[in-house]
Parts: sequence; structure tokens; C-alpha cells
Amino acid sequence: MNAALLFQGLAEPKELPDMDLTTLTERADQAHGQAVFVCIRGARINGHDLAPIAYRNGCRIFVAEKTLPLPDDAFVVLVSDPRATLSSLACRFYNHPSHTMRLIGVTGTKGKTTVAQLLFHILNRHGVPCGYIGTNGTAFGNVHRNTKNTTPDAVTLQATLSEMLSLGIKTAVIEVSSQALMQFRADGTRFETVVFTNLSPDHISPTEHSSFEHYKSCKHRLFTDFGAAYAFLNSDDDASTQMRINTSANTVMTYSVKDPSADYFAADTQPFATAQSLGIAFSICAQGHCVPCSLPLTGRFNAANALVAVAVANRVFGISLDNCANALSDAHVAGRSELYGLPSGAYAVIDYAHNGASLSQALSALRPYVTSRLIVLFGSVGERSQMRRAALGQAAASYSDMAILTSDNPGNEDPNAIIQEIAQAFEGTKIPYVSIPDRAEAIRYAIGIAKKGDIILLAGKGHEEYQLIGNEKLPFSERKILNTYIPQTAQP
Repeated sequence: MNAALLFQGLAEPKELPDMDLTTLTERADQAHGQAVFVCIRGARINGHDLAPIAYRNGCRIFVAEKTLPLPDDAFVVLVSDPRATLSSLACRFYNHPSHTMRLIGVTGTKGKTTVAQLLFHILNRHGVPCGYIGTNGTAFGNVHRNTKNTTPDAVTLQATLSEMLSLGIKTAVIEVSSQALMQFRADGTRFETVVFTNLSPDHISPTEHSSFEHYKSCKHRLFTDFGAAYAFLNSDDDASTQMRINTSANTVMTYSVKDPSADYFAADTQPFATAQSLGIAFSICAQGHCVPCSLPLTGRFNAANALVAVAVANRVFGISLDNCANALSDAHVAGRSELYGLPSGAYAVIDYAHNGASLSQALSALRPYVTSRLIVLFGSVGERSQMRRAALGQAAASYSDMAILTSDNPGNEDPNAIIQEIAQAFEGTKIPYVSIPDRAEAIRYAIGIAKKGDIILLAGKGHEEYQLIGNEKLPFSERKILNTYIPQTAQP
């Protein structure tokens, strides 16, 4: 794209170098002679300080919020907020792919991945080629990639949507995190449909959201600032009231597992168990009739997640309730209620539950299936809020029969120190716990003590295939550990 076209309205064409640009980046190591380097002020690194590196790599066009100490042949476009500008430039650079797509944005504290993956599954099963972008990576056609964040950076997001379009995929479901909304990563993207799952305190720290109100207001942006025509709100969550305020949507639909007056209602929720799966059965009730559904995911909350996926597929895409229910009968979500049968007659369940609310929910969902002990193995991410560690410990002390405290991406923090903070929640309780910082060793210990009727919840890693230790991202797979030490593992 020509520089003058990219910066139209931001800079005078006569002042810009007359060149075709091939790269838009916030990384100095990716900058070159046909690149634009956007200086982003991050929590740990200020991109303005990296501009000289980008210049040495050949870059001559910069976007910044202040003047830069660069030679005279560098052109600097000054803006008030480089993050927001980057999103705008990315949309223009990739010719606004969302303007010719049907995008569904899903936000909430819990359930984003499950809702998005279930909807992705239903749509593809019933004739709507659909892409997915979220915590579990990027998927469309035969493409499967990992993602660094739940919602990618602005350039990656627009590039991915453009790639989908080039393959004829005009529908995509995207997890939209509060961090992404705070950092304008999705700004300029047009969503046809937006979904709200639930809200509870999370990601509140000096490097994330300053308060719960700020966290909530960032989530609310998805319903007001992206032009959505349809909004689907969880009427069982009080925060839905705020999400409705000033929404752009002309059609607002509700869903519930508690209120029969909701537009979509999950009635008669009941846990079920087979030799190969644990799940929740319920009836999808809408438009005056009900359809039975058996979902191979545990917990009433997953009935809610499945229900809104059905609601979008049915109301927006015209897929019948029966077809939606049929698709859900064999739906699985990586890292969410993944079930493994152990030789001892116990089960191991891999789940991404990584904060107090989600761990409480996951443990409560598993309790109806337990005939012996509910054992939870978990840790807490390093260099994050200590409030999260206390909440995780309290959840385990309240809802499990035994806890194994271990590591979960400790980063540059001492794993033992993190474990000690979690362990404070067990003081004064009768819940036994052990501390095993090496997560692989902790899993082997859990397998060794498991007996028939036990369920072991491996919480926190979910879909992740790595551990962040120090500054290294080391390969680590709970699935491989289970399959190595339990050759006869049976997956549904």
C-alpha cells in the first residue's frame, strides 16, 4: 500500500516518502525499508525507546506520541494514541476485511472459549464456513495456528481476517478480551453479533485493569462501539444490564439456565455419565418448543455456554434447534473438561480454570460425578495479582477433598513462594494438601494416589502446551504426560 493512502487524514501526502509499504509493525526487529514502525508504550517496554533500532533496520516511517531522536530522513507521524492509530491503520492496510464478513464477538470473564468453539463447531457442521480466533488459537479451513493472546494484536487480527476472506470464509467467531478492548486491538473491526457470558473480578492489577469498574467498562465497549446489529446477553448475570445500555444492537436476545422467560432457556439440566464421557443434558427451549440436547461437557455453566452458541446459530444464521442439538452431541473443546480414564478406575480432567471463580465452577461441576474423592491439582501464574492466588486457594479449600499445589507459568517468580501464598487459604481447614512445584512430578503423584471413583482436576493449563519458567517458554503437555504414564488412557 502506498504511504500516502495509508496515512490519508493523518499526514500530508507531500511530506510522506513516496513508497509502497509492505509491513505495519510494533516490533522493531520486524521493521525494514518498506515498513511502518508504530511506537507502543507497554507495561514493560516503551516502543519509543526502540525507534532507533527500527531506524537502523531501514525503517523511515514512524508513528509516535512524541518526537523521536532520529535523523532528518525519518518521517514521524505524531498522534495522541499510537495503539488506537495502529488499529485504524491495520484495518486500512488490509482493506477493512470485517466490512465484508459476518463476525461474532464473544466477551465475558468465563466461557468465551467454550462459546466460541461450540458456535464454530455448529456453523461449520451445518454449511456455514467459519473461522475462529481466540484462546485456543486460530482455525479456518485447514489452517491451525497458536496465538499469543486471546485476542491478537491489531495487525495480526486484520491480517488473519483478510486471509480468511481470501479463502472464501466470510464468517468468524472471535473471543474479545477486556485487555484487547482496553488496548484498542479490535477497534475498526465491524461485528455483526456480540455475546456476553458473565462477569466476575479478574485481571485487576497494576499491569492490567485498575479496578473492577474499569474491567467492566472495557467489556461494555464491545456492545456500544463496534456497530453490532445483534446482542445476546446472559440474563442470569447482573452485568447484562450494563451491557445493554447504549448498545448498538437493534435486536437484543437473552439466554438463561434459570429464567424460563428468557428468549433461549436451558430447562431440566441434569448431569450424565457414560463409559467415555461426563456431560450435561438439558432441553433447549425457544420459540414455544423444546429440543433435547446432550453436551459432553460438565456443569450447568456449560449448558449456558452451549445455549448461547445455539441462540446465535439459530437466530442469526437460521440453523434449526434440532440441528444445533445434534452438532453439540459430539462437540469437544480443547482444554475444557477434557476427560481421561485412568487404569485405577479414576478420571483425570484437564481444564483451563485459572482463577477463583472458574475453579469453583469447575470443581462444583465435577462434584456430582464423584463417588470417592475430588482432587485438584493447580498453581497460579507468576508476576500477576496476589488476589488471584488467594481466590484460587479458597476455591480449592471450599470445593475439593484434596489439593496438590504446583506450578503454572511461574515466570521469574519463585514457584515455592507462589505456592506458599496459595497455601494460606488452607489454614484452619480440614482439606489436606501437598506442595510439589514440578508440575510433571505433581501429575505423576496424583496418578499414583488415584483410586476408583476419584476425579483429578488438572486445572490452569487447559489447552496450553508450555510452561513459562524464568524467561523461557518450555514445552509442556499434560496430555502427553497422561498418555505416557497411562498408555490405556481412553478419551471420548
